[in-house]
Amino acid sequence: MVERKDIKQIDRYVYEIPTSYRSDMRVPARIYADKELLEASYRDRSMEQLVNTTTLPGVVRFTLAMPDIHQGYGFPIGGVAATLPPEGVISPGGIGYDINCGVRAMASDILMEELAPYMEELIPTLYNRVPSGLGAGGIKISARQLDEILVQGAKWTVQQGYGTKQDLEHTEEGGCMTAADPRQVSQRAKDRGRKQVGSLGSGNHFLEIDEVVEVYDEEVAEAFGLRQGHVAVQIHCGSRGFGHQVCGDYVRSLQKAVRKYNISLPDRELVCAPFDSPEGQAYFGAMACAANFAWANRMAIAHWVRVTFEEVLAGRVKNWELTSVYDVAHNIGKVEEHRVNGRRAKVVVHRKGATRAVGPSFPGLPKDYQEIGQPVLVPGSMGTASYILVGTDEALDLTFGSTCHGAGRVMSRKAAKRQVHGQELRQELEGMGIVIRAGSMPGLAEEAPQAYKDVDRVVEVVHGAGIAYKVARLEPRGVIKG
Repeated sequence: MVERKDIKQIDRYVYEIPTSYRSDMRVPARIYADKELLEASYRDRSMEQLVNTTTLPGVVRFTLAMPDIHQGYGFPIGGVAATLPPEGVISPGGIGYDINCGVRAMASDILMEELAPYMEELIPTLYNRVPSGLGAGGIKISARQLDEILVQGAKWTVQQGYGTKQDLEHTEEGGCMTAADPRQVSQRAKDRGRKQVGSLGSGNHFLEIDEVVEVYDEEVAEAFGLRQGHVAVQIHCGSRGFGHQVCGDYVRSLQKAVRKYNISLPDRELVCAPFDSPEGQAYFGAMACAANFAWANRMAIAHWVRVTFEEVLAGRVKNWELTSVYDVAHNIGKVEEHRVNGRRAKVVVHRKGATRAVGPSFPGLPKDYQEIGQPVLVPGSMGTASYILVGTDEALDLTFGSTCHGAGRVMSRKAAKRQVHGQELRQELEGMGIVIRAGSMPGLAEEAPQAYKDVDRVVEVVHGAGIAYKVARLEPRGVIKG
């Protein structure tokens, strides 16, 4: 196991495990952390998993761990790696089971003090309007419509009236990865997905009504539509059972590719295939379908949130409308151009529990963000703050344009349920003035604030390292959990 003596500090918030640590390492492993967060990373296998990622064929420069790192499947959660085709591989474990789990943030002109008298009506209405929980149903669609969603992503939902042009413009990739190929998706995945478009799910997914309590950069916050004392909304979910099935299907099928291409791996959970191979392209096409599913899912949920805001608040507050700040993925694989060995090259960037964080020079940003940079959404846990940051050009060179995605777990779900009683937690949160609705008390306990790292500390690391800068701090006033 990796120990402190194996790690050298190369900057205030940057540590490195050199290739001399293990003979099969192709590149160093870098960790963004402060001393306390670094110590927390020794409590599970996440550091060893990070080292394992450096052995992937075609990996370039270094692999990375964000300060919210914790143990995952194959890759650590909070892990980033880039591989260079044709030798470079794509690994489902480097993207995760909940493909395109991500966050959509929405801003408003509503003052929290205006909304407060209606929260006891708004939260239950949202809970009833937005399907949540394990296996919860969403929009009824046909098999043909599902294939359209898999190809078009969030564009499909907008065409159906579940969103606006501005919503699309403020979505990573415009809400659609063009590599999507429904032919590479199993019928089992499609059967699961047909019932779940427009649903929140369970686990750490949530719908949250927040107050902007602090603004760090007035100019950028104004561009994002964020003002102190005003209401914001966060939607955190992904591709549901569809994405989980896609990942599981390819974790199994790519075991043959590992043998076919003579790939040696220290952990079979790192199963992979050369990106340019038929097997690699098949997974990438299916993964893109799941990413598109997730963007369509969050877009549909945002529509139901707007419908509910109008239903409850129209005539009661001056302006109940919500505008999209941004929608970002934090479990995804993308082909992007980055600097490798002194030249620009197209690489396959794996972000697992890591958010894209790019500055003004990155192509494809919405027009109104091209001089500012991309919004970065970092949700906290119930009862703790969330942050909206902005990406930087420095991150393109330092981290393949990546940063943290949340606080990061320090306690497993099982451990949290052993130590926390859901009903007591609910009473504690309500005592803090947070209106909460949850599908189950054990599920609530799994996501207790004490099960996570200190999000303030995590964000301070990425801010101090210059890979994303703080724009605004949000605190929850109403939470819906599956």
